Amino acid sequence: MIVVQKSVAHPWMCDVLGHMTTRFYLNMFDDASYHLLYEVFGWSGASDDAMERGWADVKHVIEYVAEVKAGDVLETCAGIKNIGSKSITIRYEMQNLHENELAATLECTCVLFDLTERKAMVITDDLRASAQKHLITPK
Repeated sequence: MIVVQKSVAHPWMCDVLGHMTTRFYLNMFDDASYHLLYEVFGWSGASDDAMERGWADVKHVIEYVAEVKAGDVLETCAGIKNIGSKSITIRYEMQNLHENELAATLECTCVLFDLTERKAMVITDDLRASAQKHLITPK
């Protein structure tokens, strides 16, 4: 797995119970996804001038493992769990460095998306080869 995001849980990210609210977990995982897609494929939202293809999340499964409080320092790592014909499954693990524990995981299915046709497209051989370099053993 590779490090794809570092952050801190600020007080304004916490809810009335005193821990980071779910909306900010998803924000952090979303930012991490851009770093992963760039690291694996060289893709960013601005990298395709013709805007012919991109990546679209179609499924998220989040597990909140341990409480994150204001001031906790977080680091998210990710790797590719599966490569399909039109999609990849990515596993993200958010570590609470202050508490030295797993805070949350996200398993995301992401399709290669034709931005003109507005539908999933087949993953090319070059993208598949890049993705295979980042395959992880499923947990």
